[in-house]
Amino acid sequence: MNRLLLNILLAIAWMLLTGDLDFMNFIQGLIIGFLILWVSKNATDSREYISKIPKIFGFIIYFIYELILANLKVAYDIITPKHRMKPSIIAVPLTAEKDFEITILANLITLTPGTLSLDVSSDKKVLYVHSMYASDPEEFIKEIKNGFERKLLEITR
Repeated sequence: MNRLLLNILLAIAWMLLTGDLDFMNFIQGLIIGFLILWVSKNATDSREYISKIPKIFGFIIYFIYELILANLKVAYDIITPKHRMKPSIIAVPLTAEKDFEITILANLITLTPGTLSLDVSSDKKVLYVHSMYASDPEEFIKEIKNGFERKLLEITR
């Protein structure tokens, strides 16, 4: 994560040096910062960060896909006369151990329509999630574990 912070700082420095404080210039700064870190990888040992870039982009694409899919599911249920909701609170066992991993996972689940992270157990081993469409709780747990959590842990570890 240190390399990510360094890349963001390089992007901000780029924005300040160019005097253009818009989003596209920030993206250009991220690309330039990435290239600087890539060129200097032997001096700074940033190979781990560089190797995670494809995983980060894959994770972003996966999240966008899941977000669109969940929006379509909720919208379809709203506009059709038959409701397919089977609300349930599900205890999802966690592999994530660090506070920031659990926080990011809980926020990603909450950002996805139809699901809401409710609480984390005191021992941080279980995340309680409310789902509007939990007809099969075991399948829901598999989707969270093999989707969001697995991809998140690939990036953070």
